[in-house]
Amino acid sequence: MNTNRDMPVGIQDFEKLRTGNYVYVDKTQYVYELGRKDRPYFLGRPRRFGKSLFISTLKVYFEGKKELFEGLAITELEKDWIQYPVIYLDFNKSASNDVETMNAMLDFILRNHEERWAIEQKSDSLSVRFSNLIDKAHDKFKQKVVVLIDEYDKPLINTMDKPEINEQIREILKGFYGVLKGADAHLRFVFLTGVTKFSKVSIFSDLNQLIDISMDKRFSGICGITQAELEENFVPEITELSETYKTSYEETLAALKKRYNGYHFSENLEGVYNPFSLLNTFNSQTYRYYWFATGTPTFLAKALRNQNYDICKFDNDVRIVANLVMDYRFENQNLVPLLYQSGYLTIKSYEQDEDSYVLGFPNEEVKYGFLNELLPAFVLTPIETGKFSVIYFLRQLKSADIEGFMTSLKAFFADIPYDDIKLEHRDEQYYQHVFYLLFTLMGQFVQTEVKSSKGRADAIVKTANSIYVFEFKMDDSATAEDALAQINSKDYAIPYFADHRNLVKVGVEFSQKEKGIKRWITQ
Repeated sequence: MNTNRDMPVGIQDFEKLRTGNYVYVDKTQYVYELGRKDRPYFLGRPRRFGKSLFISTLKVYFEGKKELFEGLAITELEKDWIQYPVIYLDFNKSASNDVETMNAMLDFILRNHEERWAIEQKSDSLSVRFSNLIDKAHDKFKQKVVVLIDEYDKPLINTMDKPEINEQIREILKGFYGVLKGADAHLRFVFLTGVTKFSKVSIFSDLNQLIDISMDKRFSGICGITQAELEENFVPEITELSETYKTSYEETLAALKKRYNGYHFSENLEGVYNPFSLLNTFNSQTYRYYWFATGTPTFLAKALRNQNYDICKFDNDVRIVANLVMDYRFENQNLVPLLYQSGYLTIKSYEQDEDSYVLGFPNEEVKYGFLNELLPAFVLTPIETGKFSVIYFLRQLKSADIEGFMTSLKAFFADIPYDDIKLEHRDEQYYQHVFYLLFTLMGQFVQTEVKSSKGRADAIVKTANSIYVFEFKMDDSATAEDALAQINSKDYAIPYFADHRNLVKVGVEFSQKEKGIKRWITQ
């Protein structure tokens, strides 16, 4: 079966999407709900999640282009279709990695509007020009102005690893966005998108009437694709994918959900699919980690390593007070809000009595993609391109070569350039982190369990022919014999006695002095 339907992969322009006859998941009910009120809004979502397409839809709506909405939900709701002057600032169009580039981009956008509307530039100040543009456009068109700003925080995110430049950009944006506070009498509607709310950018402190809908349950499906939208809009593509992989329709739905669903943007836990990965999968008819391939969180990976963060908690055990989850404060270096806002963690549950969230990985794409990025950050070597790899280790376990596996693992730890790891971080938790990363990444290919609560072995790996039960100890407090004894005394292996596969218990002893694995024994 070949559907021949065009998937809007990478298309962020609503007009191009509609005139090009691409498949479109109707989000126009949200456009009407927001646009009918004269209010300023902020929407935070991860990158590649449909923010730009939605803000482009708002632009076309406020430009009064009714013909482009034919057959969509909004045509049954909107009766007036008034044309407004729209100022559209798109930070996606520039890298904005330094002050000069960002200033040049803002100058270009303002100049474009000034020339198009024949408004005289009366100052070199970007803030003054922005204010003048809003004022004069209102006067010229006899309609209040609509301001749409896409990815307002991109210059800040791009320079997070450059504190001095980041601070300079923050000061410029503080003055620029601050214009909106004083221009309220001239504004019909304001809508900003971004990843995070930077606490020191004045639009969130001065423009206190700005309504943050990022975690409003009424708008949890405003970007991305819900389960209902998936099953309603993509039946031909799901059917074709089923035929490609020789799976049932229900199995294909389950595979898509496991890989790309699981994002929750409110406490009602409505699941949302990553649209970029979903559309790429349908377009290529191949399962891949598309979203993660478009950008790697190098800054986050290094920061987590330097802070010695307990990354084992990423499996649904990261906790944060509700009022902090959307507010990133650079100065306190709490990475959890940014991990949530960037899409690497999502809401797993809401603790009402504590008004807090439990966070974890949304799906397999994010889990394995992020851990693949974390591993070289922790071991300070490009593991998959070096002499070791997850597949390399896995092949030894699949062939029941436990001695070869442990020998390779010992050589792997010995190869880590420890001089670059802070002394206080060369502890038991560091080894646990590296083992967590290795064994969890093996879970892409075999069934694994990594220690997450008291009373379970540190790691369990199940291949077609064997089950391996691992326990790890540091030599300053215990031995490999102690590790093996704990497996037996705690009955870690009992759940697998009835299994037909070969059961192997492995006690491993680490040495901080020798910088790696010292001994191991098997049973």
